[in-house]
Amino acid sequence: MGRKFSQMMQGKYGNDELNRTLMIAAMGCLAVSLITKWNTFYMVGIILLICSYFRMFSRNIPKRTKENMLYKKKTNQIMSIFTKKKKRLSERKDYRFYRCPSCHQEVRVPRGKGKISITCPKCRTQFIKRS
Repeated sequence: MGRKFSQMMQGKYGNDELNRTLMIAAMGCLAVSLITKWNTFYMVGIILLICSYFRMFSRNIPKRTKENMLYKKKTNQIMSIFTKKKKRLSERKDYRFYRCPSCHQEVRVPRGKGKISITCPKCRTQFIKRS
C-alpha cells in the first residue's frame, strides 16, 4: 500500500506548511459548521480542503514552492512582532524604553538610574529622561 502511494505521488508536490495550515483551518471550519449549523463555515471548510488537495497533487512544483516560501515569510514577519513584544515584556522590570524625539528609534535604558542623558544610537540626538 505504501509503495502504491509513493508511486502515485511521484512527480507531485506533496504536503508542506501551507497545506497543513489550510487543512487545520478547513477542519476548524467544518467543526464550527457542525456546532453552529451555518452553511457558510461548511462551504469555506470544503473550499479550503479542495485548495489543499489541489496544492498537494499539483505538478507545478516551482509555483507551489514559491507559494509556501511566501507563506513562511509572512508568518515569520508576524511571529517576529510577537517575539519582540514578548522580549520587551520580559525586560520591562530591568529596563525602560523610550523613543528618540527626532528619528523615533526605540532606546532601552536601565531602570533606577535617576535623570539621565540618553543618546540615540541611530541619529546621535541627546535627550534627558528619568529612568
